[in-house]
Parts: sequence; structure tokens; C-alpha cells
Amino acid sequence: QVQLVESGGGLVQAGGSLRLSCAASGGISSMYTMGWYRQAPGKQRELVATISSSGNTNHAEPVKGRFTISRDNAKNTVYLQMNSLKPEDTAVYYCNAKFANFAGIRDYWGQGTQVTVSS
Repeated sequence: QVQLVESGGGLVQAGGSLRLSCAASGGISSMYTMGWYRQAPGKQRELVATISSSGNTNHAEPVKGRFTISRDNAKNTVYLQMNSLKPEDTAVYYCNAKFANFAGIRDYWGQGTQVTVSS
């Protein structure tokens, strides 16, 4: 059974830092592209950052230079280091694991972790 368990969210003041973790189990291998997405109240879920199986990263424009995605394949864990947090970063952050081949697409989500940035 696939599980993605996020942790590390919380309440922080503007300018502060948090590190989110996502522990994957149940068949999620290093071949998966891992990502972080977020959803603020009343808004659609949006991409924050992704990291491929080879370690290539992609960060959305609003977080470039402030957030960094990384992964530890030995621990089956992906991280999101968030620095210089702003109130507009407040959202539920979701971990995603995605794998695509000729057989189809496998797409899994965690339950989310709340990040609240106070001004």
C-alpha cells in the first residue's frame, strides 16, 4: 500500500524557515518524480517544486531562490527547505509521487501538512 507521509509544517513568522519532509513507502522507488504542491484557501492546488529520479529540479517562480527541493533515495524521503517565508506562502502543502511508462501513469498524494506564515 503506497503511503506518502508529510511532516514539518507549522506556524512561523514572516522571514522564518521551515523544512518539510515526505516519507514514501509501499513501492515508491527512486524512479519516481517527487514533488511538492500547495493549496491556499479558495485557490487551486499549484506546483511548488519537483525533483526527477536523476535529481533535476524545477521550482515555481514564486518560490525560486527561497525554497529548495531535495531527496534522499536511501531514506525514500523528499524534502522542501523553505526560507524567507512570506504570508502568501500560507497553504496546505502536499507531497506527490509520479511515475510514467508505457504501462501508464502512477500518481500518488500525501494527506498534506499545514504551513501558516504570520506577518
